[in-house]
Amino acid sequence: MLGLDLGVFHRKAHVVSVKEAIGWSVVWLAMGLIFAVFVYFAYEGKWFGIGTVVDAVDGLSNDGAMAVEKYLTGYVVDKSLSVDNIFVISMIFSFFAVPPLYQHRVLFWGIFGALLLRGVMIALEAQLIAEFHWVLYLFAVFLILTALKMLFLKTEHTDPNENLVVRMTR
Repeated sequence: MLGLDLGVFHRKAHVVSVKEAIGWSVVWLAMGLIFAVFVYFAYEGKWFGIGTVVDAVDGLSNDGAMAVEKYLTGYVVDKSLSVDNIFVISMIFSFFAVPPLYQHRVLFWGIFGALLLRGVMIALEAQLIAEFHWVLYLFAVFLILTALKMLFLKTEHTDPNENLVVRMTR
């Protein structure tokens, strides 16, 4: 879908109007809901063996209605959690003065890069954990120390221009 979005529908850079943004939001929302229909029939019809395995959480086999309920719950939670990303992206675009003409393309490549890097990191971490189980304890210690640092270290207002990554990016 990302490839279609940038490679077909948004080949030429343009300023995205509010009307166009709402239209595309409706399209993506509709696709998510259409996928829910696929989930229902795939689980009801046991397509490709879907729905034949007992769920590890509740110990039941998922029928179509249960699978759709779980999918839509995850979908709504994911949508609600992604709202904060809108504000972060807006701040980043403002800080780096990204012209509206290029914002869609920059956002696309940012999402693509994040997905790619996330996939690579998950694969590497899974391989590392499978090989060295004790590394889980290192990850836990790292997370706890990071949480404590965030909790107790009060930082004054920092200037993003002083950040090494920001300076290198510019």
